[in-house]
Amino acid sequence: MIPIIELRGAVPLGAGFGMEAIETYILSVIGNLIPVPFILLFIRIVLDFMKKVKGLKKIALWIEAKADKHKGQIEKYAYVGLFLFVAVPLPGTGAWTGSLIAALMRMKFWKSFLWIAFGVMAAGVIMSVISFGIVGVIGFFA
Repeated sequence: MIPIIELRGAVPLGAGFGMEAIETYILSVIGNLIPVPFILLFIRIVLDFMKKVKGLKKIALWIEAKADKHKGQIEKYAYVGLFLFVAVPLPGTGAWTGSLIAALMRMKFWKSFLWIAFGVMAAGVIMSVISFGIVGVIGFFA
């Protein structure tokens, strides 16, 4: 559930600790999705409040600028763009940033949550293949 690291760090960590691939995948996906509804529902309120507090205004503006930087990638393809943005396991992408952008773009809550969840699951598969190898990933489906 840690920002930036998210599932992209949790899966290799689970593999490093010798956890089973399926256990690592499920726990990583769940952990990555827990903050999503809170971000989708409350981030605009939190950012508006932060802008009114002298010491927090710069942080709020930085967060909004980060979202604006990636907004075009999602805007072009709407919810499929949101899925792709979250699914590709690169730095700066993921459920936290995808949720932030969806909330700031006022995308529908349930559709956003669903597409973000699909993106997290896809990123989990990609990271599992990288971390456990294709044989390890196929093994948890058997």
